[in-house]
Amino acid sequence: MKAVRLLPLLLTTLPVVAFAQGAVDPTGATAQGDVAVTIYNGGQSLVQDDRQLPVNAGRNRIEFPDVSARIRPETVNLSGPGLSIIEQNFDYDLLSPDKLMDKAVGQEVTLVRTNPATGAETRERAKILAANGGIVLQIGARIEVLRDDGLPVRVIFDRVPPNLRARPTLSVTVDAARGGTVPARLSYLTPNLGWTADYVALFDAAKGAMDMQGWVTLTNNTGTSFANAKTILVAGNPANGGGRNGRGGNWGQSSSGAIDQAGTESGPRERLGDYYLYPLPQRTTIADAQQKQVSFLDVKGAPARATYEYVNGWLGSSAEPQSASSVLKFSTSKQGGLGDQLPAGTIRVYMRDARGDPQFIGENNIDHTPMGSSMALRTGEAFDVKARPTVEQRTKKGGSRWETKMRYTLTNARAEAVTIDLAQQGLWGDTRITAQSLGGQPIEGKRVSADRTEWSVPVPANGSIDLSVTFDSRY
Repeated sequence: MKAVRLLPLLLTTLPVVAFAQGAVDPTGATAQGDVAVTIYNGGQSLVQDDRQLPVNAGRNRIEFPDVSARIRPETVNLSGPGLSIIEQNFDYDLLSPDKLMDKAVGQEVTLVRTNPATGAETRERAKILAANGGIVLQIGARIEVLRDDGLPVRVIFDRVPPNLRARPTLSVTVDAARGGTVPARLSYLTPNLGWTADYVALFDAAKGAMDMQGWVTLTNNTGTSFANAKTILVAGNPANGGGRNGRGGNWGQSSSGAIDQAGTESGPRERLGDYYLYPLPQRTTIADAQQKQVSFLDVKGAPARATYEYVNGWLGSSAEPQSASSVLKFSTSKQGGLGDQLPAGTIRVYMRDARGDPQFIGENNIDHTPMGSSMALRTGEAFDVKARPTVEQRTKKGGSRWETKMRYTLTNARAEAVTIDLAQQGLWGDTRITAQSLGGQPIEGKRVSADRTEWSVPVPANGSIDLSVTFDSRY
């Protein structure tokens, strides 16, 4: 029969310990004081815990239960009038039946066996010899292995080992200038407590408008709950000791490049250095192993329009038509837009079908977006709107100059006309457009950046049209 570990009955005589916020409640009540949590996008948070400390003048050892199990001990700071830290220790070896048995190797315990026929109990002392894959005991002159034989057996321990804790506990040795109750603030950084932003957009094509709901999702995997905490969310990317590639968005998060033009508007939202703050309006309990969602944005009827976009690389030529991207365009400006800064996150877009039911049509990520930005959110690929770029001719003009003739064939299988925003990128800074026409008629493109030119091309219902452009470039 296989050896098992038995759930111990802890009949212990524990020494009295003075905790920083009263005795630990075995029912699970927190020993935390007044807690404030500042949560950053990258999964790191600052915890500030205000507690009342009973101290004697001179040297004191104070224990702080209910700190994060993922606390970064090197970031701990304890401040209070007349207090100076001498030493600190973080005990994270948490009490469990297996741990208790492991730590009791070499010690004596009491075995209580119950006769299943009579219910009578017998007790005998036993020394734990090993707890590796099973429990080996010495009882008097015999050696016994506890087995899963169906007989009721429980183990009584005399005490809890001093290095096992029921909760993650930080112990700090301080020197107090005077005795009494001292208000103190314990602050530290912890990973595994973070937040993300998620957005739900309901787009109405007929009205050219959308409703946008923004949600903050808090995720706590620190091993500790934070009760009734004042919570502030920080939108931004503070450095965390690692390198960055200079791009926006969450750490490691890919971006859709949805910002067509970065905004320049300021709003009333509180800032901290280069970051924006999103304080939750009410205190909240962030339970361990929990996701919590809180609304932070609710806008109705913001102007928006659906369009199509096709971006072609330099000298890009395709043997087959390619799908244009479905794009939702809107603004974050105060006038005619969402009127707020948008933390990096995911926007999920819905439209109502013929029955009036909202249906999902696509999603994409955005970077941290300033107010006043023009947005182009790509939600998917169009089924029946296509583009086919073709390099028609390349001619060397002399020196390092080349003439390139491009044709872009745009098709539309829909029953209504559409507009495709066609972009040619990869242009050299001194590239010139010497000729451009749409269906044989002159058209003017817009140079939106040093390496990109765009055309807004109307394509008739159930039809096609050709855009022809000649480039003069160094390559």
